Amino acid sequence: MKQVKIGERIIGDNQPCWIVAEVGINHNGDIDLAKKLIDIASIAGCNAVKFQKRTIEVVYSPEELAKPRESPFGTTNGDLKYGLEFGAAEYDEISRYCREKKMPWFASCWDEASVDFIDAYRPPCFKIASACLTDDALLRYTRAKGKPILLSTGMSTIEQIDHAVEILGKDDLVILHSCSTYPASYDELNLRAIGTLHARYGVPIGYSGHETGLASSVAAVAMGARVVERHITLERSMWGTDQAASLGPNGMLHVVRDIRLVEMSFGDGVKRVLTREEPIIKKLRRVGA
Repeated sequence: MKQVKIGERIIGDNQPCWIVAEVGINHNGDIDLAKKLIDIASIAGCNAVKFQKRTIEVVYSPEELAKPRESPFGTTNGDLKYGLEFGAAEYDEISRYCREKKMPWFASCWDEASVDFIDAYRPPCFKIASACLTDDALLRYTRAKGKPILLSTGMSTIEQIDHAVEILGKDDLVILHSCSTYPASYDELNLRAIGTLHARYGVPIGYSGHETGLASSVAAVAMGARVVERHITLERSMWGTDQAASLGPNGMLHVVRDIRLVEMSFGDGVKRVLTREEPIIKKLRRVGA
């Protein structure tokens, strides 16, 4: 199976899981909150943080932006979208702060101009959001940057994934199984699809989770996920559309801890008698070999 190098890390079979804390838009337009979320990700032991970048007037139609929507930023959907969108000043600070914390960062870019914007910061990879999987032009434009790509597959048929993979090619590609409900119910997660995607495409497979708990993300690693991405928040009850589908500080600490413990428990597959079992044999085994 193929391996992918992202920064200094190798993503692939028999490699440690690459754990990504998605800040996304959970910063609520506040750079200080974004930095606190980076701090939490760093303390928890995450390997990278991810943001989202959009050119609002390209991604959304004037009609969509004009729709009524109450938020701390105003009364229209446009007020909300512009209020949540970081610009150059904020990303300059994110880049500086992540360097200080030695925390790799990247973004899912929803349009070509956003790809150019983020590429200027020399990210280790790009992510294609599930919502953008069928945007052939965006896939080609992102691939042309020559960076590894994480392709999220929520709300997508296997035929749509086939088409996206045909456009992107399998080199430097990680495919993320995902369920695009927020928050996702456990009976919607279909973790067995991780094995299906691995067998079909022969590239590293990851898991992007939007459920409220931890067990399924840990199970995903046991089922072969080599990347795990979870949204991060200071508090799940905070204002914001993605907060309820996120992990708070304790949740992120625990999911990283449990993933590492599960990885430690995998072993090498060779059945043997352990040295620490030998006194137990003498104590408990009734009939010798």
